[in-house]
Amino acid sequence: MKHLKQMSRLFIALTLLTSLVVGLTTVRAQDQKVLKVAMGAAGTTVIWDVALATDTTSHTFIEMMFPGLAPRDETTGEPQHGMAESWDISEDGRVYTFTIKQGVPWVVYDPATGSVVEVTDENGDVRYVTAHDFVYGALRTMDPETASDYGYLPADWVAGGNAFNAGEGAREDVAIQALDDYTLEITASEPAGFLLQVYGLWVFAAQPQWTIEENGDAWTLPENYHVYGSYVLKSYEPGSRVGIIKNRFWTGTESHPVPKIDVIEAVFLDASAALAAYEAGELDTIEEVPLPDLPRLRVERPDELYVGSRDCTYVYGFNVEKPPTDNVHMRRALSAAIDRQTLVDVLGRGELPAGFFSRPNFAASPTQEEYPDLGARSDPELAQEELALYFEETGYTLETMPQIQLMFNTSEAHAQIAQMVQQMWAETLGIQVQVSNQEWQTYLNTLSEDAPNVFRYGWCADYPDPHNFLSDVYYSTSGNNDTNWANDEYDSILDEAKLLTDNEVRKEMYARAEHILTWEDAAIAPVYFYTKISMIGTHLDASPSIIGIERYDKWDILS
Repeated sequence: MKHLKQMSRLFIALTLLTSLVVGLTTVRAQDQKVLKVAMGAAGTTVIWDVALATDTTSHTFIEMMFPGLAPRDETTGEPQHGMAESWDISEDGRVYTFTIKQGVPWVVYDPATGSVVEVTDENGDVRYVTAHDFVYGALRTMDPETASDYGYLPADWVAGGNAFNAGEGAREDVAIQALDDYTLEITASEPAGFLLQVYGLWVFAAQPQWTIEENGDAWTLPENYHVYGSYVLKSYEPGSRVGIIKNRFWTGTESHPVPKIDVIEAVFLDASAALAAYEAGELDTIEEVPLPDLPRLRVERPDELYVGSRDCTYVYGFNVEKPPTDNVHMRRALSAAIDRQTLVDVLGRGELPAGFFSRPNFAASPTQEEYPDLGARSDPELAQEELALYFEETGYTLETMPQIQLMFNTSEAHAQIAQMVQQMWAETLGIQVQVSNQEWQTYLNTLSEDAPNVFRYGWCADYPDPHNFLSDVYYSTSGNNDTNWANDEYDSILDEAKLLTDNEVRKEMYARAEHILTWEDAAIAPVYFYTKISMIGTHLDASPSIIGIERYDKWDILS
């Protein structure tokens, strides 16, 4: 009976996937290379607006369509030449001058001809990417009217940007300018060793002013979506599938070579359905593997199972304004009651337990081996002591304390982790927690507007420095900080550390900041440092990514 039920679920999954794939491939030339990939859970929503995207799925597409000045290589994390063919840095480390690649047209998919076409202006002339488009893109992302969660990032690293982003300064006072059509100059308010990597991010990418201003929010529809990179948006059905097609006008850069794959068809399926479709040959690769299937796949498909490094951290954040997680002793109790080692052992994917938030593999990153007395820790006795302090301080008891809600974005893996943590809290603290989940875009809105007591969060490095984790996420004014937490000492440490060049000194400062964040104030409970686990067909020439997003425009289909 059990076997028949499994076969029934498999049949349903394959039927669903086949209908999705057929919808994308009604007409396909025999000689086209088509990559079929599952990129996220059913219902995943892609944010196409470059200035508004915050998640790795959206950035995977945006990275291919809007190459930055100096994007990071997906296998090494090092910056490469993208739309900037060269750059010069002033002696004081503040002025960056980029020479922009010439002859790159803006393009769009034309459904009438079934091909990618060049975008023209009102005179019929082809629009080419210029330094002015990069200025517009960075300023639009900073503009407070855009309301970008990432607006702080370019604002932090361009002189005059913070005042503009806060609505207190003028656009023309922001120190980013086009010296001519193909020369871009950015002046930082202060130097930093990771500035080139910041300027290489999508927040500094060119954006198409004409279609944005003409079409408003509708500029992200395929017919209005003007891009310039290796792929072009062909079709999009929210929560279901995406089709992108090779840009025949793209001549390639070091970071974005001319792609060998003609079409990429992405579908959004829950992990079990995606694996069933993959094993039936309906997909070439999937980005998530169901945890219960890992032991079997290690034996049956070892050549297709990929396990590798990924610069991401898995976290539970706390809403520090919502009872009972408005009390630091409760937050510490919940954090200490998570048995991180047991959790990663059960997952069996090679993750490392995390007591700090920032990844330990960056030059200025502190580790708990170096600072064993700092950061979050797993300790049931300590957890019970902190819970007792909570009861003593508030007058609540286990029976009268407010209900705790733990929320995660819909995913089979996140559900399993939440259930394990729920059980740990029940067994160690006697606290019964309500667990719930939401589809990704709804979840992001919930975190921004009214975050639950505890919420699952993952952060992947935009650039390889602790500043990207500690400041870009949990600085008091960061658009990514959904905890409602702020600490003046923490902010001051990060303000000072980013200006230093001695990584050992920075490491000491970041260790103190980590301790404030993860234990002293316990705004978050870091859980583990990610590994990446996916299925990649042996017929693919792939370059799996360590930076949180895949670069499918560098893959190839060998047979």
